Amino acid sequence: MLRRIRRKAGRLLRRVLFLKRSKQENTAPLNEEPVKINDDQIVIQKEYLRDSLPLLNKLADETPKLIPHRKIVSMNWNGPIMELKGYYYLENIPVLDEDLVKKELILAKDLKDEAYWQHDDAHDIVLPLKDVKVEEMTDDNRIKGYYEWSGFSGKYNFSTMSGGKPLSDGSYSLLLRIEVRVLSQGRTYSLVYPLGNVRHLMAHGFHSTKMEYFSAKRQMSFNLIASFDGVHKTLKIVSKKLKDFDPRELVVDKKERIGPFYIFFKNVVFRLLYLFFCLFKLDKKKILFATDSRTELGGNFQFVYNELIRRNLDFKYRFSLKSNIREKKTYREWVRLAYLLATSKYILLDDFYPEVYPLRIRKHAELIQLWHAVGAFKTFGYSRIGRVGGPSPKSKNHKNYTKAIVSSRNVARHYAEGFGIDEEKVVATGIPRTDVFFDPDYQERVKQEIYTEHPYLKGKKVILFAPTFRGNGQQSAHYPTEVLEFDKLYQALKDDYVFVLKIHPFVKNEFTIPYQYSHFFYDFSDYRDINDLLFVTDILITDYSSVCFEFALLNRPMLFFAFDIIDYVKTRDFYYDYTSFIPGPLVKSTGEIIRTIENRDFQTEKIKPFVRYFFDATDGQSSARVVDQLILNSEEETEEPWGH
Repeated sequence: MLRRIRRKAGRLLRRVLFLKRSKQENTAPLNEEPVKINDDQIVIQKEYLRDSLPLLNKLADETPKLIPHRKIVSMNWNGPIMELKGYYYLENIPVLDEDLVKKELILAKDLKDEAYWQHDDAHDIVLPLKDVKVEEMTDDNRIKGYYEWSGFSGKYNFSTMSGGKPLSDGSYSLLLRIEVRVLSQGRTYSLVYPLGNVRHLMAHGFHSTKMEYFSAKRQMSFNLIASFDGVHKTLKIVSKKLKDFDPRELVVDKKERIGPFYIFFKNVVFRLLYLFFCLFKLDKKKILFATDSRTELGGNFQFVYNELIRRNLDFKYRFSLKSNIREKKTYREWVRLAYLLATSKYILLDDFYPEVYPLRIRKHAELIQLWHAVGAFKTFGYSRIGRVGGPSPKSKNHKNYTKAIVSSRNVARHYAEGFGIDEEKVVATGIPRTDVFFDPDYQERVKQEIYTEHPYLKGKKVILFAPTFRGNGQQSAHYPTEVLEFDKLYQALKDDYVFVLKIHPFVKNEFTIPYQYSHFFYDFSDYRDINDLLFVTDILITDYSSVCFEFALLNRPMLFFAFDIIDYVKTRDFYYDYTSFIPGPLVKSTGEIIRTIENRDFQTEKIKPFVRYFFDATDGQSSARVVDQLILNSEEETEEPWGH
C-alpha cells in the first residue's frame, strides 16, 4: 500500500512539472500534438496535488502491506499429541526482542473461503506457541539477524483440548497468528495466516488416532483425523465423536437390581443384628480378617497371618473376603458378618471397608487398619476435605479405628489426619508386606520363578513402568497412554533393555503395544504382586504411586514421569513438596526418560535419606511388631454385657 501511494504521488508531481515546462516551452512529448496549456490548468493540477497531499500523507502513515514468511519445519504425532516447530515473520518488521513478539496457533472452526486475516471467530481455540530463536529452525543466514525471534514450537494434546476432554466434535483449520510490537514506531503489527504445505511432513499424507475420556458419569470416544487442506493450504483437524454415554446406565439400577428389602436389610437389619450380637460374650481369641478388596489372603493380611501361624498362637481365625465393595453379599453373609464384627476381639482391615464405619466398636475390641500403602505421598481421606472427590466432614468413614499402622513416626500425623483419628492411635510398626525386602532367600526364589516363566527378561536390564491411575476413583480411572512414545523408547533402548508395563488395575483403557515392538514391551498388568516384580527390576519409572517406597528399599534407580505434575498438584496435592520429595529425577517426556537413562543421571544419592525418613526400621520385622504391639500386648479386660 505504501509503495502504491508513493508511486501515485510521484506521478502527480511529475505531471505538474511537465505542465509547467510545457507552458514555458510550448512543447509536447515526442509523436504528440503540442498541448495548449493555460494558467487555469496549472492551477487546477496544483490545487489537486495540494488537496491530495494530506490524504496521501495519511495513507502513507497507515500500516504497510504485511508480507508473511513462514515454514513448518517439523510436525510429529504421537497418538493425539502433536508437536510443531517452524518460523513465522513479517517482511521488514524486525523481530529482535523475545518480549515484543507473540505467536499463536489458532484452531479455526468451520473456516470458510474468506481471507484468513479476517477470520475472528469466538468459537476458535487459541493455543500459545513458544518463541524460540530462528537459528534453531533454519540455516538460512538471511533471516537470522533481523528476524531473530521468529522461531516457534508447540506441543498439544487433542485428547485434553476441551477442558480436559477431547477436542469437541467438528472440523478445524490450523492458522498461525503473529503479533510484533515495534517500539521505535509505537505500533503493533499482527497477521493471521495458514500453516502452508505440510503434506510432506505427514506419513501417508494423514494421521488418525483415538481419543478417550473417562469419568464416573461420562465416557467418550472420538476419532481424530489430521490431513492437508489444499484449498486453504493448511492442516485440517477433524474430531468425530464415536460414543458418549453415562457408564452408570450400563449397570442395572442398584435399587432395582437388589430390591428395596435388600437395601433395608443392609442398612437397618444388619446394624440391629450387630447390636443384638454385642450381647454375646466378646471372644478374646478371635481374629477377623475382613476386606472388600480380595477373595484370598494377600498383602499385609498374608504376612500378619503367617506370623501368627508361625508362632503357633492360640487364636481362632475368621475371614470375610470379597473381591470388591460392589460384590453383593448374601443375607446369610450379612448375618455372619454382623456376628463376627460383634464378637471378635481383633478386627483387621487392609483397605476401605464401608460396612464397619456406621458401627460403634465394643469397648474392649480392636479395629485395626493394616493400610496397604507405605509412607505418605498423595493426600487421602480427610486430608482432602474441600477438594474434588474429597469426603464430607460429617462422614463416619475410618473414624472408628482403634489402631492404624504406618512405616514411620514421621508420617503418623498425616495418617491421623487422613483417617480422622487421634495421632496416638497411629503406631509405627512398619508395613508387614515390606518384610520380603530384607529376605534374600525369598527374593532369589521369586526371581528364579519369574525368569523360568518369562525367560526373555533374563540377560536384559528390566525397566518397570508402574504409574498410578488418573481420575477421582475406580469408576473414572484411566491413564493417558499417548504420553508414552513407544517408537522412541524402542529405538533408543531396545539393545540393552526390556520395558515392562504394570498398569494400575483400576485403569479402564488399555495400552496397545505395536506388534513390531512386542519383543521389547511386555504387559504385566495382570501379574499378581508388583513387589515380586521389583526384585527383577533394574530401573523403576513411576509417577505418584507409593511403589517408590518399596523400591527405595532395594536402593535402585527410579524416574518420576510426572508430565502432568501441575494439574495433579491442583487437584490432588501431596503431603510434601513433590520436587524435593522424590528420590530420583523428575521427567516430563519420553525424550527426557531416554536421556536420563542413557546418561545414567538417576540422582541415587537421594534414596538412602528417603528410606531413613519414611522407615523407622529396616530389619524385616514389621509383621512381628504388628503381632507383638497390636495383638499380644493389647489389654485383657473383662467385657460388660453391652460393651459400650
